Amino acid sequence: DPPPPPPSLNCLYLKKISSHQTKNVNFLACQLFALVAAFWFRLYLSPNHTIPVVRHAVATLLGIAFLIFCFGWYSAHILIVVIINYSIVIKADINNVHRYSMVISMGYLTACQVSRVFIFNYGILSTDFSGPLMIVTQKITTLAFQLHDAFTAFLLLCVCSVSPSLIQYLSYNLNFLSVLVGPCNNYNEYTDFIEGKHISRRLRQHTPTCNGQNGYSVSPQLSPLKAVCCKLLVCCSCMLIFLTVTRFLPIKYNVDKVFVANAHFLTRLTYAFFSIQAARPKFYFAWTLADAVNNAAGYGFQGMGGNGKPSWDLISNINIVGIETATSFKTFIDNWNIRTGIWLKMVCYDRAPKYRLPLTFILSAMWHGVYPGYYFTFLTAIPITLAARAIRRSIRHYFLGSRALKLGYDVLTWVATQLAICYTVMPFLLLKVEETIVFYRYILTSKQPTFSFHI
Repeated sequence: DPPPPPPSLNCLYLKKISSHQTKNVNFLACQLFALVAAFWFRLYLSPNHTIPVVRHAVATLLGIAFLIFCFGWYSAHILIVVIINYSIVIKADINNVHRYSMVISMGYLTACQVSRVFIFNYGILSTDFSGPLMIVTQKITTLAFQLHDAFTAFLLLCVCSVSPSLIQYLSYNLNFLSVLVGPCNNYNEYTDFIEGKHISRRLRQHTPTCNGQNGYSVSPQLSPLKAVCCKLLVCCSCMLIFLTVTRFLPIKYNVDKVFVANAHFLTRLTYAFFSIQAARPKFYFAWTLADAVNNAAGYGFQGMGGNGKPSWDLISNINIVGIETATSFKTFIDNWNIRTGIWLKMVCYDRAPKYRLPLTFILSAMWHGVYPGYYFTFLTAIPITLAARAIRRSIRHYFLGSRALKLGYDVLTWVATQLAICYTVMPFLLLKVEETIVFYRYILTSKQPTFSFHI
């Protein structure tokens, strides 16, 4: 019998879409199950009657189960890089442990990202295993740098530092609360949470008069239920916007041949602006749900707010109001993917002897992956950030004399910031070189397109 014909391109495309949808469903199911498990973890595995090693073990096993359920054997990549880096923490010279961990974890992440682009030919899956691997890379390097810094402090200030045990290391990197979406958190704060010291220590830090003698030696029972409900309400709103608005403003339409050839410049610019706005809710949804999961487990207490009520935003990864009202490029960046910004500042910006801003943006591009669009975005962001700083220093003080002038300045800078974000972020979403060039050459100019390559 003759061999069967090869599958058609349409068949392969449909299989890819089906796999993508299945992974999205698995991801959402795991996050919703994690929300329920987080309440159970807080109520029935409370540190008041459960020893830390049990809480570490349960958090780790659930996290590994989520990885296997979502990614199958690909989850082995995450486990491998964690085990390798734990051996580095235990065996390597503490003076160089941060360097070794950075090179190994970033190198492994980059190798996986290269395989997605060049071996699987732009196999773009928003919920593939590289997402958790990116989060694990942040955690691995964060802990390694903190261990190095603690050792330096020990030499200078006689401060003791202790390497984590295997179960602590696995729990920190693979716990079910943050293994899929993050956010990256501080190792000491996480172990305080597991041991039941998280809330009391935060209260001591932010209320100097509170000590063991007046009631904070034992963690007070502060309920995160209100914070969780508010964040779930935000998630529902973002999901509703995604289903009703985002799906009808696809990013790829910005480089559609017919649209580019026939639409007026202002039409193209307006569509680019609103399609970028519509692309944000899916990120808002994922990060806010992840924050709610951590809060449901009792983790994320920041302290008592100015209104005297508890704040649960310690490890929040997004500030939606700050993003939507940003009047500067820096303000937008500071409120977007907050924990990644903190990580970049700790491992690169604060340590680079010079060229701190370019090096930080380049590291961010490498961490995100090897898609060309990432490099277009982050390299473009360098001159825009420098220009925004210079303009702000030069003219802002002229508009602070009256409320009307300040309001006009804020409106003008908000528009400028949103257009700058639109210009900068579009390649991040398009990913490919050809589509990015089409956008930059024709969407934001009045030129008529001449398509000399396939999009």
